[in-house]
Amino acid sequence: MPHQPLSTNEPDDERRPDSPGPALPYDLPTDPAKRHSAALTDGPDRAPARAMLKAIGFTDEDLARPLIGVATTWIETMPCNWNQRELAEQVKAGIRAAGGTPMEFDTIAISDGVSMGTEGMKASLVSREVIADSIELVARGHLFDGLVCLVGCDKTIPAAVMALGRLDIPGVVLYNGTILPGSFRGRDVTVQSVFEAVGAYEAGTMSGRDLWELENVACPGAGACGGQFTANTMSTALEFLGISPGGLNGIPAPFPEKLEAARRTGELAVKLVREDTRPSSIVTRAALENAIASVAATGGSTNGVLHLLAIAHEFGIPVSIDEFGEIADRTPILADLVPGGRFVAYDIYRAGGVALVMRELLKRGLLHGEARTVDGRTIAEIAADVVETPGQEVVRPIDRPLMERGGLTILHGSLSPEGSVIKLAGHERRQFRGPARVYDSEDACWAAVKAHEIGPGDCVVIRYEGPAGGPGMREMLHVTAALVGEGLGDSIALLTDGRFSGATHGLMIGHVAPEAALGGPIALVREGDPIVIDVDRHALDLDVPEDELERRRAAWTPPAPRYTGGVFAKYAALVSSASRGAVTDPAARAATGVPPIPIRG
Repeated sequence: MPHQPLSTNEPDDERRPDSPGPALPYDLPTDPAKRHSAALTDGPDRAPARAMLKAIGFTDEDLARPLIGVATTWIETMPCNWNQRELAEQVKAGIRAAGGTPMEFDTIAISDGVSMGTEGMKASLVSREVIADSIELVARGHLFDGLVCLVGCDKTIPAAVMALGRLDIPGVVLYNGTILPGSFRGRDVTVQSVFEAVGAYEAGTMSGRDLWELENVACPGAGACGGQFTANTMSTALEFLGISPGGLNGIPAPFPEKLEAARRTGELAVKLVREDTRPSSIVTRAALENAIASVAATGGSTNGVLHLLAIAHEFGIPVSIDEFGEIADRTPILADLVPGGRFVAYDIYRAGGVALVMRELLKRGLLHGEARTVDGRTIAEIAADVVETPGQEVVRPIDRPLMERGGLTILHGSLSPEGSVIKLAGHERRQFRGPARVYDSEDACWAAVKAHEIGPGDCVVIRYEGPAGGPGMREMLHVTAALVGEGLGDSIALLTDGRFSGATHGLMIGHVAPEAALGGPIALVREGDPIVIDVDRHALDLDVPEDELERRRAAWTPPAPRYTGGVFAKYAALVSSASRGAVTDPAARAATGVPPIPIRG
């Protein structure tokens, strides 16, 4: 029958809100914790919204409570985020038990480890922006009062914090945990071992059967890559930043304790909403300095620089790339972790957790101990609560560090006027001079590696792989691990306007800025040019006369965009310099001085 407007035949007085009978939800006072969601759920005019939510099981009681978004990054393309469905159920149970109503939603993730060495790797850094955008959009679109973000693989971790910075609603981030190490012929292995084994296979020092056997045991289950690669580096940073509850990130993914950690995180989220504890009160300049120190002290990934710069940007906190170098230069390496050391993330958890690093750094005044965290404690209180496993060797006392200076620093010079990042953990070399071997893409360099065209003393230059030029700033683990596997790790240097995986070790310099596609000096390097690296002077220089560089600069023309439509083109048009965190912000892009790359209409 045709649709008709609804009406009732009851007298007006029987339809009045104050008529006798059970109170309607409209009559109840709004929970003061529903600072945002009341506009979505409360009052007669919101009846259509409630009707749609009731269609999937929400009740009047549910909708009267604060609404807490539960963002997951579960995806069936990697082990890194594989346990998040289980964790989300526990987070939601904790939210309900504490008097809130959870609403779960998903966003994307890209596996660096799976896509490494392919065109797909260009999507990885781009995904950071898409994840942050999507969390922000869902939270704004559904007026959540708070957020719990479950994160795993590399870009999901900073992206979640970036979204919280934009939204500034009470929120907490929980890392779903590290994978356990695999076992290969009596020794612990990780996915890094497989990447390096590919190089050994190419060099003829490992058989195909051995490589196949290794790949079958290296990754034994759920969880993010097991060394102090980017995921575990950023998980550590989030505890030092205070936006993750102390001690909960470090619980490995397969452990049952992780489920209880998820439940506690859900309860904590409701507490934060009721107290209106906002991320901006946690992520302060002091907290960011603590996070930077954590990257340096654990020999962490150089990607930590990129991601913490992006987080600082979203919170409106001015932090320069050079401050990373200043903090790292005064922070010793205390954690003996892969790729530069002996142990994996599971081992530091068994030793007592990353709070051991906090405790040691505080002994020398290298952290802001008064900084607050989402679980209500200060960094100093978390460090004081740590229980150390007797005889552990993973975290050194501060008077016996692995290295007196941190695991990375910042270089400037004629090749990187805006700065570049060098990883120092895992090798002792601080000076290098060698001829440039120049490749205009990672693929071109990989072909040279397979052909054994790179030799001792060479300085490998991979360019046009920056944030805009790639686009997406691919990681170079496929190349660097193969070179290490071929036995060249201690005799060459490599620099790029792209990135390195947290699993990379050796004399490797990334994030060279300005990038080649935007006319940076790295675009002017030619085969055989002498390149000079001096860590003690924080210098990266091209030893070519200035008049010759001027001639090259006058002859240089920008390359055609690799993509003229779609997500890569949009990203290339908006992304800023790596020295600013490679954020997609029009103002930050304008600071490069290069007009946006045109996008096909």
